[in-house]
Amino acid sequence: MRATVIHAPHDIRVEEVPDATVQQPTDVVLRVLRACICGSDLWAYRGESARQPGQRIGHEFLGVVEEAGSEVAGFSAGDLVVAPFVWSDGTCAYCAEGLTTSCPQGGFWGSVGSDGGQGEAVRVPFADGTLVKLPAAAASDDRLLTALLALSDVLGTGHHAALGAGVRPGSTVAVVGDGAVGLCGVMAAKRLGAERIIALGRHQARTDIARAFGATDVVAERGEAALAAVRELTRGEGTHGVIEAVGTEQSMRTAIDIVRDGGSIGYVGVPHGSGTGIDLDAMFDRNITLRGGVAPVRTYIPELLPDVLDGTIDPSPVFDLSVGLDGVPGGYKAMDERTALKVLIKP
Repeated sequence: MRATVIHAPHDIRVEEVPDATVQQPTDVVLRVLRACICGSDLWAYRGESARQPGQRIGHEFLGVVEEAGSEVAGFSAGDLVVAPFVWSDGTCAYCAEGLTTSCPQGGFWGSVGSDGGQGEAVRVPFADGTLVKLPAAAASDDRLLTALLALSDVLGTGHHAALGAGVRPGSTVAVVGDGAVGLCGVMAAKRLGAERIIALGRHQARTDIARAFGATDVVAERGEAALAAVRELTRGEGTHGVIEAVGTEQSMRTAIDIVRDGGSIGYVGVPHGSGTGIDLDAMFDRNITLRGGVAPVRTYIPELLPDVLDGTIDPSPVFDLSVGLDGVPGGYKAMDERTALKVLIKP
C-alpha cells in the first residue's frame, strides 16, 4: 500500500509501505476515504519536532472497515467510521473519565511503529474503544464527509478549548489564532452560546471564515495593539474567556493580557517556542484560570456528531485545498507557506 512518510525536514514522500493488517484480535483495518494535514504536522515538517527517517505521518482520517479482528464487537467490514487522533482502549480509568488521551494503552497515529493516517489504509488498535460509527449514506455526500473528517481533531479540539475558556451563554470570548483549530474554536464558542466572539487574525480569507462561523468582531493587530483593540471592544475589561490556539509564548501572553480578571484561558495550541514560561504572578493576582491541553476528542465526538449530521454546524470550509496522495508533499508546502489553511487528502 502507499502512505506518506517523512525522511527529513521538508522531505515528505509518498512511498510503498507494508500493508495494514490485523495484528491483534482487537484491531481493525480501515481503508482511508478522507485524511488531512494538521498544523501540528508542520512542526515535524519544519524540523522543530524530531522524527525518524521514513516514519509515517498523519493523524486525522475516516474510512471504511475492511477487516475486523476476532474480538471486535462493535464494527464489521463495510462500516463507515471516524478515528480520533489518539487511539484508546475504552476500558481504563482515564477512558471512563473521558480523558482518552491519557489511556495507558493509547497512542498517536504516526508514532514510531504505528500507521499514519495519510495513506491508503490504517491498522486501528482497540477499535471498539477508538472508532465511532458514521451513517453509511455519508460516504456518498462529499461535503458531509469532509465536515465529518473535522471530528477526528480540529472540531473537537476547538470544543475542548471553548470548554477550557469557560464559554457560556451570553459570554464574551476572544480567539487567538486563525488556523483551523482557532476557527473551529469560534464555531464551538458560538455553539455554546457566546454572545460576542472576537477573532484575532490578519488574513482576510481566514477571518471571513471566522465571521461565517460566528465571530462578531475581528482584530487584525498583534501585541500591544491587539490588547488595546480588545480592551476597547470590552469597555476596558477584557473578555470572559480566551481560546488560545497557537502555542507560542507571544500568543499565550496575548491571551493573558486580553482576558478579564476572573476569566479563563482554554489553551490547545501545541506548545513551541515558549520556553521562558508565563507570568504566574499576573495570573495569581488577577484570578485567571488556565485550562486545556491535548483534546480528548473521542469523548466529544458523540456530542458533536449529531450537529454535524443535521447541518447545525459545518466545519468543512476549513479545508480549502484538496489533493490526492501524490499531492501530499505539495500540500505540506502550501500549508507551510500559508497559501492553504488546511489540506484535505483523498487517497
